[in-house]
Amino acid sequence: MSTVHPPNRRTLLKALAATATALSTGQLPAAAAGTVTADAGASGWTVQTMEAFADTLIPGERRFAGDLAVAGAVTGPGAVQAGVIQTLTSPELPLAPLLPEIATLLNARAVAYATTHLILLPLTVPAFVGLSFRHRTALVRGLFGSEDPDRVVWQMLSLLTGLAFDTAAHLDTLEAVDTHHPGLTWLGFPPSGADGLWRFADYSYGRALAALHPATTASGSPA
Repeated sequence: MSTVHPPNRRTLLKALAATATALSTGQLPAAAAGTVTADAGASGWTVQTMEAFADTLIPGERRFAGDLAVAGAVTGPGAVQAGVIQTLTSPELPLAPLLPEIATLLNARAVAYATTHLILLPLTVPAFVGLSFRHRTALVRGLFGSEDPDRVVWQMLSLLTGLAFDTAAHLDTLEAVDTHHPGLTWLGFPPSGADGLWRFADYSYGRALAALHPATTASGSPA
């Protein structure tokens, strides 16, 4: 395994800020070259580490016998099955090029945790992947503590993990529903109408709160 230096915090914070801005505006900037891709497969240490982190937040069942990244703590789909790697490695996100360094940072925390708790880690998988689900959960819980200097990193990763499962962020919503995205299916996200739009017969408050503006477009956009 080649040595990967810890990420420069200034660079990382700039990427996190750009990612947060992109998510809030919907204008995703192009990522720099050298991103990790989902094609790296489960054998890549970065991919395994990110999968294990996401599976700790939104666990799912193992994809195959011997699946180490997914702990198999529950039945049903989790963040990994819902495409968290595709979301994290999207070429439109500026965070993607830093995933190897973030994985290294997480594995360093796992080594420190294992040392403190007298846990013998395997040498054939990333340190975080080598932890049991119980210990992964305990470690991740501490990462979100106010005293952790890299808490913003883990917060951004957790946001993207949730988006992958709850919204199929890496897919068009219509495509995600039509292809039975695991997260949307598990949540019972409703199918669209025949024209590909979503409409709801019942008002949230049981009645219309205002009349439709006469200049509203056919797509529902305001005048």
